[in-house]
Parts: sequence; structure tokens; C-alpha cells
Amino acid sequence: MAVTRRGTRSAPLKDEVNALKRERILTEARALFFERGYQGTTLDAVAERLHVTKPVIYAHWTNKAELLAEICERGTKHSLEAVERAAKATGSPKQRLAAMVEEMCRVIIDNQANVTIFFREEKHVPAEAVERIDAWRSTFDDLLSGLLQAGNDAGEFKVADARLTSLAIGGVITWMYAWYRPHGRLSPEELGARLSRLVLNMVGAS
Repeated sequence: MAVTRRGTRSAPLKDEVNALKRERILTEARALFFERGYQGTTLDAVAERLHVTKPVIYAHWTNKAELLAEICERGTKHSLEAVERAAKATGSPKQRLAAMVEEMCRVIIDNQANVTIFFREEKHVPAEAVERIDAWRSTFDDLLSGLLQAGNDAGEFKVADARLTSLAIGGVITWMYAWYRPHGRLSPEELGARLSRLVLNMVGAS
């Protein structure tokens, strides 16, 4: 760690530059995987898009599959984080569920390419990445089921099967990756609010 004039420690500039380079490579790879598909994209194409040589990519990423794994993992990680925040938040189960749905909508919109690539290219995703994604999905369902059960216990929800309902809610929100369009008739905020009301109706919110 480097030391600033005030004596506080900060990350070395080299680390920051390397992180930016990794992110730029990831961004261009994601765009190409989205446009051309995983098999239709080579690392040469990624390098050409970045105006660099392929060794520049290998300095930060082991291979194309590693790029695919990171791209596919991100959407799931961010969705899980949204549910974790809702599980820990203050407020009634109804308030927490509404906030979670709205935040998850933003996550899917912000990571639409990542989610699309995962569903298109799942058979090419490295096994260890699939295992992590499946584990995060299981945790997601556990936390959401717990929130639904808390709503039942508080008399705010009428959910006969919390686990099944959590799967249904996850499917409703995740499917946005297939139909959301940036210039559609509803803004991201309006979509989040409407889907939140839809989910609250699904659980019989009082």
C-alpha cells in the first residue's frame, strides 16, 4: 500500500490501473458475447475491439472461459446482495419485500447483458462457476422464502408455500432480461414500482 502526504494508506496506482484494465477487457468481452455469442467471439476479436494485442488480455485473464464465468456470475451476485439487504433491513416484511423487488429490477436492468449471456451460454460456463451460481441461487431462495414466511407470521402475507412462491417471484423478476428495452414505454423506476405491486398482490399483502 502506498502512503499519502497525510499518512493514510491507499492502493498503489498500479493496482488501480490493473483493475481498470481488467474491467475494460470484461466490458468489451461482454459486449461481443452479447452481440456474437460466446463461440462466435475470439480473444483476438476482444483485443481488436480494445486496440491492443492479445497478450494484454492474457496479462489479466487466463482464457475466454474465465471471462465468461465472471460475466455470468455478476448478475447472480448482485441479485443475491439485493435480497441480503432486504433480509437485514428494518421495516415490515411488506416494506422490505417491496424494496427488494424494486432493487432487483434495477439489478436485472443494469446487468441485462450478463443475465442474457448466462442463459444463452450456460452450457459453456465452467463447472466451478456454475456451482457458485447455483449456490447463490439457493441462498437467494432461502432468504426470500424466509422473508415471505416472516410476512405470513406477521399477518401481512397469505402465502401457502413460501418456497414455491419465492421461485415464482425470482422467475418474474429475472425474466425481465428477455423483454426489457431501454427505451420502452415505462422507465426503470416505473417498472420497479409496478412489479413491486404485482409481487405484493401475489403474496396477498394486506
